[in-house]
Amino acid sequence: MKVVIVGGVAGGATAAARLRRLDETAEIVVFERSGFVSYANCGLPYYIGGVIEDQAELTLQTPESFYERFRVQMKVRHEVTAIDRTAKTVTVRNLDTGEVFTESYDKLLLSPGAKPTQPALPGVGLDRLFTLRTVEDTLRIHRFVEEQRPRSVVLAGGGFIGLELAENLRDRGLEVTIVQRPKQLMTPFDADMAALIHREVRAHGVRLALGHTVEGFAEADGGVQVLLKDEQPLQADMVILAIGVTPDSRLAADAGLELGLKGSILVNDRMQTSDPDIYAVGDAVQVNHFVTGQPALIALAGPANKQGRIAADNIAGGDSRYKGSQGSSVLKIFSLTAAATGLNEGAARRAGLDTEAVVLSPMNHAGYYPGGRVMTMKVLFEKGTGKLLGAQIVGSDGVDKRIDVLATAIRAGMTAADLTELDLAYAPPYSSAKDPVNMAGYMMENLLTGKVRQFRLEDLAALPRDGSVTLLDTRTPGEYRRGHADGFINLPLDELRERLGELDPAKPVYVMCQSGLRSYLACRILAQHGFTCYNFAGGYRFYEAVTTDRCQSDQAFACGMDK
Repeated sequence: MKVVIVGGVAGGATAAARLRRLDETAEIVVFERSGFVSYANCGLPYYIGGVIEDQAELTLQTPESFYERFRVQMKVRHEVTAIDRTAKTVTVRNLDTGEVFTESYDKLLLSPGAKPTQPALPGVGLDRLFTLRTVEDTLRIHRFVEEQRPRSVVLAGGGFIGLELAENLRDRGLEVTIVQRPKQLMTPFDADMAALIHREVRAHGVRLALGHTVEGFAEADGGVQVLLKDEQPLQADMVILAIGVTPDSRLAADAGLELGLKGSILVNDRMQTSDPDIYAVGDAVQVNHFVTGQPALIALAGPANKQGRIAADNIAGGDSRYKGSQGSSVLKIFSLTAAATGLNEGAARRAGLDTEAVVLSPMNHAGYYPGGRVMTMKVLFEKGTGKLLGAQIVGSDGVDKRIDVLATAIRAGMTAADLTELDLAYAPPYSSAKDPVNMAGYMMENLLTGKVRQFRLEDLAALPRDGSVTLLDTRTPGEYRRGHADGFINLPLDELRERLGELDPAKPVYVMCQSGLRSYLACRILAQHGFTCYNFAGGYRFYEAVTTDRCQSDQAFACGMDK
């Protein structure tokens, strides 16, 4: 059997290695149009920033090392230009020599990845305008920064690549501006959680120009102008397009294979295209979202590698199935870590799901152990069933641990009640006896069982200030004086039982504290004295961080007060 693989990064390289492990006799040929194989896309910004110093560290294998270990022909600088499904051949161009030839196959695997989105705008071909997708792109940017010593850069796009570049270029001393049409960075996050990311990047000197439409680029004053609709242009020494990626499906389309969302390659759960002898994996294919079951495009390294393994299994005669992607991701943003898995609230609404979310601000480990830091967690669940749908976490240490637990729980179809029963490792330097994941489960369970009702940030402005409801802040007088939500009166939790007579039981009570803990306790007291009450999700700390650029305290007491 002869297998031809188009693309030698991530899914393609994984498929080639897996196939060799399954079939020692197969002839395997990989064509990669760049000069590198098996490289780490996610590490590219860190080479530009100098965190990764050795260029060789970007590649996990070379064509030579791959052949020595797997006896797979890795032909770099070779571009597949056409597929003849009837003859079962591909047309290949050697980019160094210009030679064009055909290569036969019994099975064909497409792993072309995605290409940087390049809008059809004036000036996209300027010398000082860059994209970042390949090692060659990285070397070009690195060389420009080293040789030209730019003082400023505009990044068009605030996703994963844009934010990684922002941090690394700031570390090199450049003035950095991020411009994009969406009004928030990192669209996998809800706007309230993205606000925490905005605060962090602004604190490190990154200028955000959000909600602006880029209309083109022009040379000016020895640099580049980014032309904006109805706004003055942005001026910089260089521009990097990090708008996003588009499935690179031209080969598949020209060959008449069925396409899906945004021109992606349509595959079944065996990673098979509409031609049974052609498979496709990675960023170019349409998948099903694991949570909703609906078609999705999820361009991440983890799913691509899993798909490559599954395709190889099936090419070798097995029957492996891909059950969908849920978009688990994590990102370092200066001193913060931001992570997400599953659905955000916007995606859940579009999917027609009846959902609710809890927001909590736990410490990453026991509060009495030195060095603890607060993280903000938002966990989404389905009303009625309590099924977990998604999670977002922004913080420092311990974020990756919790998002992985929650990603596993979603994959396992667990509910809020199941989270309360998870037996997670505990020692003071690493966690609390009630881990943040357990706490999220307790909070969701309380909502599902009616022990507490809540109101959210988006409900706050609409609350009447005419005296028809009671707006209650249960923090200490000192905390209250330092800042409080409009219209809320102060009645500390520890005085509540003795001062119940000051409250009208006929009026609904909306309760807030610093983190949501004391207000929850207040709600339990009030409910048992006949009051109808609602707890504010996330607490004043979350409210202040989302609605202002003020920094949250990164330490807290067990009672929910900030240190």
